[in-house]
This record gives sequence, structure tokens and C-alpha cells, in this order.
Amino acid sequence: MIKNWDEFLIPYEQAVEELKVKLKSLRKEFRDVNEYSPIEFVTGRVKEISNIIEKSRKKKVEIEEIEDIAGIRIICQLVADIPEVVKIIRNRDGKDLKIVEERNYIDNQKESGYRSYHIIIKYTVHTAFGEKEVLAEIQIRTLAMNFWATIEHSINYKFDKKIPKDLKKRLKNAAEAANRLDEEMSKIKLEIVDAQEIFMIRSSLVAKILKKIQFLYFSGNMEKEKLKKLQEEFYIYRESGSIEDLRNLNRKLEELNQKYYIND
Repeated sequence: MIKNWDEFLIPYEQAVEELKVKLKSLRKEFRDVNEYSPIEFVTGRVKEISNIIEKSRKKKVEIEEIEDIAGIRIICQLVADIPEVVKIIRNRDGKDLKIVEERNYIDNQKESGYRSYHIIIKYTVHTAFGEKEVLAEIQIRTLAMNFWATIEHSINYKFDKKIPKDLKKRLKNAAEAANRLDEEMSKIKLEIVDAQEIFMIRSSLVAKILKKIQFLYFSGNMEKEKLKKLQEEFYIYRESGSIEDLRNLNRKLEELNQKYYIND
């Protein structure tokens, strides 16, 4: 039995934090180039000590053999995003992580209705106590899958995994409803992606315009009345203008920046 749990869990805690940073940065990279990101958000946690001990006893395995002490959850908007995320992780196999096993509970959902894609990995961290390779589980699922799984987990906890038959049936029906929601969202994928790409392009232009106006303001070289008119023009386009309106304003501000020798 592990005596010093704080020391034992250090590499798992570090693995979770490092993996969260790496996966969140992928989402940012997509957004920075105004592309649709298959990753909506990333969470992570280290399993509670009591749950680790219980799982070790139940499965009759050593604690270090438990695959989900370190857990990462990647949430996607659409079912079609999941294979894209799986591909991203596979491309890192042999680099900063090693894939041990993949479990597809989407094409092969559990009897309860649970759906998710699991990837078991080995991940090496460098701690004050030296290099340590740990097992971690990455779960990839949609928002609908995650909503259902979160509720089901809470109910399982309440009934100590002995859920009444009637409630099990209702949970299964809810899982089927979540599945239908994912299917409907998949049918309008192009509209969703287009809408989000437009939103990202618009957000990027707004940020650039604000930056240029700020530079002009702090330069002190431009007449305040002209600067005020540019700000008013920006407010109008931000509220009701088209992307082309914002692009034209951004180009105009770029020329003014160059005129007043201000670097973007």
C-alpha cells in the first residue's frame, strides 16, 4: 500500500496539467488562423485516493496499473470532430506520448447508453524526484455525450452503482435522445462551421481594428476629431456592419498607421 500519497500523485498531477496546456494550445492554434477547432474545451482531473484504492481492489491490480488516475477530457461540438481529435493524438504517438490502447464506445456504446472515445496513453513527466512514466486516460466526447455521462455518473454515485431498473430505463432513453441530438447537429455541420468561422474572422478583425485605433490614439499625431470619427465608424460596423466593412476599415487604419510611422 502506498504510504506517501502526496508524493505518489505528484507525477499524475503534473501529467494532467501538462496535457491540458498542450491540448488547449491546439484549440488556440486553430482559432488564431481563423479555422474551425474540433476541440471545444479541455478539462482534467486526478482520481480521488479513495476511488484509486477501491478500483485497485475491485480489479485486483497494482495501483500503478490503474489507467485513469490521470484523466483528460476533450469536449467536441460534433461527432465528426472526434475522429479529427483522435487523429491529432495519434500523430503525437511516439513523440510526447505513447498510445497503449483505444476504446471506441461511440460505435460500440455501452449497454447503459454511455458513449465516448477513450485513449489510454503513457506519458513521461520530469519531477523533482526524477523522471516518471505514468498511465493516463483521454476521453473524447461531444457536449451531448458529456452532459449525459455527467448526470449518469452522479446517479451512479447516489445509488452506489445499483441504479433502480426504472431509472436505468429512463437514463437509456435520455442517452438515445442525446444521440439523436448529435445526429441532428451533424446534419447541419456545414452551417455550424460556417457560422463559427464567420464569428472568428469577425472577432479577429475587431481585435486588429481596436489595436490600430489604440496605437493612433497614443501616438498623439492624429487630430482628435478624425480619430473620433474613426471610432464612431468602428462602433457602427461592429454592431451592424459586414465583414467587408470591417476589412475596409482595417485597411484604412493600416494606411494611417503607416502614415504616422506606427508599427502594427
